[in-house]
Amino acid sequence: MAAPGMRRPVLLQPFKRTTMDISSQQIGAVTVFFGDRNGKYPDGNQVVVTGAEQRVAFDTPLVANHIGPALDGVDAVILGHVHEDHMAGLHRLPRAAVWAHEADVAAARSWAGLARHYGYPIATSERLRAMIEARFHYHPRPDARAYADGQRWELGGGVTVTAFHLPGHTSGHCALLVEPDGVAFIGDIDLTGFGPYYGDATSSLAAFRRSLRAVQDIPARVWVTSHHRGVVSERATFLAHLAAFGARIDERSERLLQMLADGPCTLEALVQRRLTYPVGYAEVWVDDAERRTIGQHLDELVAQGRARVLDDGRFAQV
Repeated sequence: MAAPGMRRPVLLQPFKRTTMDISSQQIGAVTVFFGDRNGKYPDGNQVVVTGAEQRVAFDTPLVANHIGPALDGVDAVILGHVHEDHMAGLHRLPRAAVWAHEADVAAARSWAGLARHYGYPIATSERLRAMIEARFHYHPRPDARAYADGQRWELGGGVTVTAFHLPGHTSGHCALLVEPDGVAFIGDIDLTGFGPYYGDATSSLAAFRRSLRAVQDIPARVWVTSHHRGVVSERATFLAHLAAFGARIDERSERLLQMLADGPCTLEALVQRRLTYPVGYAEVWVDDAERRTIGQHLDELVAQGRARVLDDGRFAQV
């Protein structure tokens, strides 16, 4: 990999519309197709990288179903991580090789693997499967191949893709760096106002904190998110968005302590009061995601000596 000072300038082409009325932007060998509302969940932003010998896609969000020839026929799909909204176009690409990080690959290969990945109770999982099959065209890929941190794909003509393992959102979440253009697809380190999501069985608050530091060290000059921000081309802007995104973690901890200031509380009572989602938000996974998220914050606060567990299992401020 060339030193930063040796890289060619990144050519950011103007936004344009595809024949399907999807906005796109060219950045050297990289094309970003923007999903609905700049890739706001449940949609996402589609990245396609074209080398002299191979063309690959990063993830396949809902917008992948409307791109057409610019996506059809890619040689491979490299999943930055495995969640339903990142697999929504795989059914259109049955002949493409599919890659996922070794910690996420079981979730790409089968429903049983994806259900373990989420870690929800059976009743929730059954409802979730019906929803993602209908809304996200979910189809498992038993042929998915595993990659590891540092995996490098040579696409020809000097275009390469390198994986940087950044767990937290999922255990296998990765950024994918395209060289020589210095474009980093950072997935669901998505710089949204919602903040980091770590509400599944393979998610980790502690790992997410570490990844928020590590992502700054990737030698990129352009950052592309799965959702919300899309393309960020100035490092100062990227770092400002990243700081605001990461600050949501500590804001949640402080809000949880404010809840405990009202008196000792059970985990289930805190779940009903909500930490990350609004009261009344009714997606099938919400209670379980809140339980996992709040539980991790409580563990952290107890370890820090800012909260304690009472004999009856309730949590209280120190």
